[in-house]
Amino acid sequence: MFKRILVANRGEIALRIFRACREMGIETVAIFSEADRGAVYLDLADEAYCVGPPRTTDSYLKIDRVISAAEIGDVQAIHPGYGFLAENAHFAEICRSCKIEFIGPSHEAMQLVGDKNAARSLAKKADVPTVPGSDGLVDNEVQALAVAHDIGFPVLIKASAGGGGRGMRVASNDLALKSALQQAKAEADAAFGNGDIYIEKYVAHPRHVEVQILADTHGNAVHLWERDCTMQRRYQKLLEESPAPQLAPQTRQAICEAAVHLVKAADYTNAGTVEFIVDPDGHYYFIELNARIQVEHPVTEMITGIDLIKAQILIAAGEPLPFKQEAIESRGVAIECRINAEDPERGFRPCPGKITQVISPGGPGVRFDSHIHAGYEISSFYDSLIGKLIVHQPTRQEAIGCMRRALGELRIEGVKTTTALLLKILEHSDFVEGRVDTTFIERTWPS
Repeated sequence: MFKRILVANRGEIALRIFRACREMGIETVAIFSEADRGAVYLDLADEAYCVGPPRTTDSYLKIDRVISAAEIGDVQAIHPGYGFLAENAHFAEICRSCKIEFIGPSHEAMQLVGDKNAARSLAKKADVPTVPGSDGLVDNEVQALAVAHDIGFPVLIKASAGGGGRGMRVASNDLALKSALQQAKAEADAAFGNGDIYIEKYVAHPRHVEVQILADTHGNAVHLWERDCTMQRRYQKLLEESPAPQLAPQTRQAICEAAVHLVKAADYTNAGTVEFIVDPDGHYYFIELNARIQVEHPVTEMITGIDLIKAQILIAAGEPLPFKQEAIESRGVAIECRINAEDPERGFRPCPGKITQVISPGGPGVRFDSHIHAGYEISSFYDSLIGKLIVHQPTRQEAIGCMRRALGELRIEGVKTTTALLLKILEHSDFVEGRVDTTFIERTWPS
């Protein structure tokens, strides 16, 4: 087992990993930028090293500085969390070349599944359902039009290296396709340094369902059931829950089994999430495999009782999975709300600034994962996520009631947050009855 781990991240997820390591008797080394200097959550690490100025490209994304901190800190492994370098195959390769274990998949598997077009091809070979679309990358307008006419409009243009909705456009006719093609390529190139795109049939009014998997280095792979991530705004998740409402039992089982089949085909190890869309008729299609721990992993932890961060560390240390598939039960209902420092009434504009008061909710089945406190300064340099509120109850009705109560108790003063919008969602009859799709936010509150 590792004696010391460096956490190559910040904020809520860094704190989450510190806590797991502390419980396992593992020392931790933190890194921070000048913007995060003095943050209270860093006190929970055994050591902390500054890796540069506030901008991520000069600090948290600076591979040589992260590796230097790991070498100075004398660690045996690095946990990347999510975001930043978490899905950077080059970083994973460098870690292992420096005799430091990367707590995640191999760089070869990461390269394979990180390219969405390659992952889609792998899914086809593994007989996992995929959305009809182009056979590989699309290089020009002529190809794009041919694909669109073959599968029928509307179509979805997607960046092969994309994520978070960037490099993604919907087109409903030839003229829109030509324009969207150039926009998607330019955005993908600017965001990822890779303008490769492919085309899929646009599935109207889908649900977004993802499956949590764990795979060890001994050939064992299991799923930990699914999470519904349908509640989104511009492809950014706002709320997640499990089990997925309105999902037929046979479809649930088929999606989970398909996820395990796919990760085995990719020779994938450690934690990962296989994402699908489900159309109104219940047909499911693979869309991507995220090679990291997800923001919403607490939802799965609540329904299974399995600590995913500890599982990641054990797998990276060469341990076999301590449980079989049949032993992993899904108990009750869990819901997570993402608390962002944003103003929904002004187009979700980020709201950096100083927090003057924090009152965390409590009670049975309530968990608040956050690194903030009164006096904490939210930086404009980083993601606006400042906390995750999770509840777990025997039924969905009880979970919704518990979350409403917990959101009502949550007090974060000094900055705007998404709390009021989340309450509106939880009180909406369509959400309560499970009748939502990924366009729910735009359709319900178009302004």
